[in-house]
Amino acid sequence: MDPVKTGALIKSLRVEKGLTQNQLADLVGVSDKAVSKWETGNGFPDLSIFPRLAELFGVDSERLLAGEMDPGNQTGGNMKKTKFYICPVCGNILTAMTEASVSCCGKKLEGQSPKKAEPGERLNVEMIENDYFVTTDHPMTKEHYITFAALLTGDSLILRKQYPEWDLQTRLPRIGRGMLVWACNQHGLFYQLV
Repeated sequence: MDPVKTGALIKSLRVEKGLTQNQLADLVGVSDKAVSKWETGNGFPDLSIFPRLAELFGVDSERLLAGEMDPGNQTGGNMKKTKFYICPVCGNILTAMTEASVSCCGKKLEGQSPKKAEPGERLNVEMIENDYFVTTDHPMTKEHYITFAALLTGDSLILRKQYPEWDLQTRLPRIGRGMLVWACNQHGLFYQLV
C-alpha cells in the first residue's frame, strides 16, 4: 500500500465525481483535513473506510488500496476473444472482452477461454433457414449438463442459457462465420468453428 498512489487515486476519483474534499469527508464521516492528508500522501484512510469509498466511487476496494486502476487490454473489438466468467455457486454467466475483476456469490471468478472440442465432444450443427440449429447427445441431467451455448463472431455474441433435464435444442441466427462456444458444468468450456 502506497499512500501517495492511493491518495492520488482518491483525489482523481473525487474530482471525477464532482465532489469537494468537504463533501467527501461528510459522506465518509471524517474531517476535510483527513481527506486532504490522504490526497497528499501524508495520511492513509482507516481500512474500515475503504468499502464506503469504493462504493461511493464505484470501484473495487482492492484497486483503491493498490492506488491504481488497471485499464483492460483492448482486443481490437474481436468478440471471439471474449472471456467467460462462470459462477460455480449459482451458475451466473458473465462475459468481458478483456480480463476483468469479477466476483459472484462472494467468490472471485477467473476468466475462462474455451478449448477446442475434439470430434467426439462437438455439438451437432445444422442449417435451418437462416439459423444454426444446435443439438447434442450430451447428458442433460441435474448432475451433468451443458449450461449455455453461444455464437461468437467478430462483432457479436449471442448466448442461449440451457437447463438441466431439458434437451439442448436451440437456434442461433447465422450472422456470419464464427465460434460456437458452450460450457459443460463438469468438463469446462469448449468451442468449435461454424
